[in-house]
Amino acid sequence: MNKYTRLFCTAVVVLILDQITKLWIINTVEPGTYIDPPPIPVIPGFYYIVHIYNTGGAWGSFAGGSFWLGLLGLAVVIGIFIFRKKLGLEQVSMQYSIGLLVGGVLGNVIDRFSYGHVIDFIDIHLPGYRWPAFNIADAAIFSGIAIYVIVILLDSSKKEMK
Repeated sequence: MNKYTRLFCTAVVVLILDQITKLWIINTVEPGTYIDPPPIPVIPGFYYIVHIYNTGGAWGSFAGGSFWLGLLGLAVVIGIFIFRKKLGLEQVSMQYSIGLLVGGVLGNVIDRFSYGHVIDFIDIHLPGYRWPAFNIADAAIFSGIAIYVIVILLDSSKKEMK
C-alpha cells in the first residue's frame, strides 16, 4: 500500500467520524449543555456528553481567535504537504500519525469556518479534575502528535545504541 494512501485514508476516516459526531451533537443535544443544562451521563462520574463551543485553541487558549486558528490549521496542513518527504512517511506508524493529525486539523478547520467555533462534546471527569471538553478531531490531533513524538524518540534512541 502506498504511504500516502494510508495517510489519506486515515485522515478521511477521522474527518468523517468527527463531522458525523458533531452533526449528531448539533441535532440532538441542546447547545450550552455543560453546566445548565447539566451534562448527559454516559459513564456517571467519568464520561459525559456536552454541547459547547470553543472559539479558541486547546483549553480555550486564544479565545475569540477562531478565524485565525482556522487559517493556522490550513497552514499546518499545507506545511505537511510541502514537507511530506521529510516526515518519515516510510514508516507505517508515521503514515497513521500524520493521517490522524491532518484529519483532526481539517475537522476543526471546517467547524471554525462553518460555525465560527469548534463544537466540543466529550467531557471526561477524573478524580478531583474535570478535563476540558473536546471532540474526535482533538483526540486525533493529540494521538497523531503523541505517536509522532514516540516514534521519533524511539528512533533516536535506537540510533544512539548503535
